[in-house]
Amino acid sequence: MLASGESNWWGMEWPFNSSKKLPPIQSDYNFEYGDKESFCAGSHLLVSGKEIDGAVIWRFDSIKNEWLKGPSMINPRCLFASATCGAIAFVAGGFDAITYTQVLDSAEKYNSESQCWEPLPRMNKKRKFCSGCFMDNKFYVLGGQDEHGKDLTCGEFFDGKTNSWNLIPDIWKDIPLFDSQSPPLLAVVNNELYSLDASSNELKVYVKGTNSWKTLGVVPVRADAQRGWGVAFKSLGDELLVIGAPSVSHTVHALSMYTCCPDPDDEKLRWRQIGCGSIQLNHFIRNCAVMGT
Repeated sequence: MLASGESNWWGMEWPFNSSKKLPPIQSDYNFEYGDKESFCAGSHLLVSGKEIDGAVIWRFDSIKNEWLKGPSMINPRCLFASATCGAIAFVAGGFDAITYTQVLDSAEKYNSESQCWEPLPRMNKKRKFCSGCFMDNKFYVLGGQDEHGKDLTCGEFFDGKTNSWNLIPDIWKDIPLFDSQSPPLLAVVNNELYSLDASSNELKVYVKGTNSWKTLGVVPVRADAQRGWGVAFKSLGDELLVIGAPSVSHTVHALSMYTCCPDPDDEKLRWRQIGCGSIQLNHFIRNCAVMGT
């Protein structure tokens, strides 16, 4: 993860008994202080951003413990949806990373074993500020805005068996939308889709049979403080992981981490706080990715 005010990424190994500072990325000022997005594929952590010469991806090889540049996407993008399935990472939508004016419907996938990008069919909708997840052996893309800046309440999924995208009307209709909010905070645990509502700090689970959302309870971090920005909400094996500013704290910039084993049928969430050890980081998380779960 990369916290605000830090130049180096930090890596933590489950069950968080140890942590290490990753080597610095040998990039430029534009990349270090500009917006970045991250996702994993196999043993690779990929961080996309923009250097003075244009869009770029830096790849951290956890086995070799080093950063390498590339390979670049077929269609460089930002503010896109991403998801991981083993050695494969999927990306879709976003802004084009050349003019930052065109909203994309293109999609592609990265294979960490071949270190190559392959194109996928185009989505049904152009989307920016969207989020992705992998569930039921399909790549889902939810929410976001279209090329006119209109909020999208639909979603869609890519089925590798049919090599096609399928639209899901109104999947996001029950989630409050507001100006300047982060892309949807999504995580999949045990093939169930969960969302962190940044307006209420509530954890919700998607009910597939009725295309609706069920509220499970409140998370112990302040997702509402920055309208969802700066919060990490990830799946970690059979648990949910949330990182951010605690709901109650006497330290202004305290970083807190919690895990929970969610159950769609359980009325009580049991959050467990994870000790950060000697790490003292800002609670605003700029980027976070989970590898190998």
